[in-house]
Amino acid sequence: MDIIISNSSGKPIYEQITSQIKNMIINGTLSEGEMLPSMRLLAKELRISVITTKRAYEELERDGFIETVTGKGSFVASKNLEFIKEEHLRMAEEYLQKAVDISKSSGIVLSELVDILTLLYKGE
Repeated sequence: MDIIISNSSGKPIYEQITSQIKNMIINGTLSEGEMLPSMRLLAKELRISVITTKRAYEELERDGFIETVTGKGSFVASKNLEFIKEEHLRMAEEYLQKAVDISKSSGIVLSELVDILTLLYKGE
């Protein structure tokens, strides 16, 4: 599994793992029913603590992205389309907030930002 951990990131390692696995599920890299590496194997591959991978898997399960079957492992949960749409909206809001913050600090007015967004959305 291609997960990249950055020690210079402000995000904790378990959050980096969680967000990357969520993205892989959302974009279809990991498909429904696919088995994830065991917590121990992932920890060994990433050279991190098993406790960290356990926390990441617990969050993914809590958020409905994976299901854990005792004695068998963790698997990508069946997709809840409404939940995935909500997750995409949350991600879009996060990026748009960054754009708004940059715009405000750079003196870009709302109408200019809306024009940029419209152009990007329409692909012009």
